[in-house]
Order: sequence, then structure tokens, then C-alpha cells
Amino acid sequence: MSDAIRGKCWCCGRALTAADYGRENNCPACSKPARACRNCRHFAPGRPDDCAEPMAEPISEKERANFCELFEPTDKPAGGGAETPTKDLIRAAEDLFK
Repeated sequence: MSDAIRGKCWCCGRALTAADYGRENNCPACSKPARACRNCRHFAPGRPDDCAEPMAEPISEKERANFCELFEPTDKPAGGGAETPTKDLIRAAEDLFK
């Protein structure tokens, strides 16, 4: 496995490598599950099942580890350490009127 950074933890923002995204692996810094919806690039609050991928099976707990085959790590997770999606949407709406 490569030590190249693949993404960041949805909770604390720590950089994660490919080895950190195993089904049973947790973030080395905060111990939250790394392979969770909130760490996926398809995670989209407000969309059906909070997922931008229409073929994904519904997952009810977005902060728990799961078996989603469409999981792809993201370097901009939606979680505690990052800005909330609501703030991002408000900023985008305000930018439209500048």
C-alpha cells in the first residue's frame, strides 16, 4: 500500500492514506470510522439518502463504517472539523448576488 495521502478524516481533518480506509479501520487521531459516508466524495446532504450517487444502496448512519462499493475518499469531508454543508450553501448563494 502507498503512503500517499488519499483524503482527510470527516471528524478531525487528519490526513488519511489508502491503508486507513479499510472497513474495520479508524482514524489514527480521533478513532472515528474512516470508511464512512462522511468521508466519501459522493456524500451530499440534502440529496436522496444524502448521496450524489443514485446507484448506491441507502445507508442510514453516515458516521459509521459501511460496505458501500461506491465509496471514494475525499479531501473535503463534510463533518465536524470542516465547515458545515449549510454554511457552504449559504456562501454559494451569496456569491451569486455579488
